[in-house]
Formats: sequence, structure tokens, C-alpha cells
Amino acid sequence: MAFYLQLVVLTDKGRQSLQENPDWIKEISKSIELMGVKIVTQYALLGQYDFVSIIEAPSDEVVAKLSLKLSAMGAFHPTTMAAIPLNTLIDSLKSEKKRPW
Repeated sequence: MAFYLQLVVLTDKGRQSLQENPDWIKEISKSIELMGVKIVTQYALLGQYDFVSIIEAPSDEVVAKLSLKLSAMGAFHPTTMAAIPLNTLIDSLKSEKKRPW
């Protein structure tokens, strides 16, 4: 499983849905998990983005499908980035030092 950071901006439709039913965002999270994506943590943000989620998914394709589905709802503008655990990066850099080239 790989990790991803998903930044979300709500559209006018999304802001209205959240205002009318604050639990709506949790309902969306349940739908995301039904796609095989684990939500590790979520935060509401102040500033340029409205929410950030750290998610875990089996593949880039699953995350791409998730992003498309969220966009198609018309309530979200997601930006998704692959996230490499720091220790994984460090281990990769250390193992590269052992290579002669």
C-alpha cells in the first residue's frame, strides 16, 4: 500500500452541502473507504485549501479513480500527491550508496 496526500478545495456546491449537513463530509469519507482507500487522518484547514487527508491505497490507479470520482461530484477540487515515508526514502538513499555506479 502506498501513501498519498490529498488537498481539497470545496466548490460552492460542496460548501453548501457542508453547511446544510455537516456530517456530509463523513459520509463522503465512508464512500472513499468503500473504494479500498484507507483514510489515515483528515484535517480541516484555514487558507488556500479546505481539507487535507493522508490516505493509503493499493495503487496510483485507485487514487486516480478516487480523484476523478470526487471531481465528478462537483463538490470538490482535489489535488493528490504521492507521499514517500521518510524512512523509506532514507533507506533508498543508503542502499544507493552501496552501488558502484
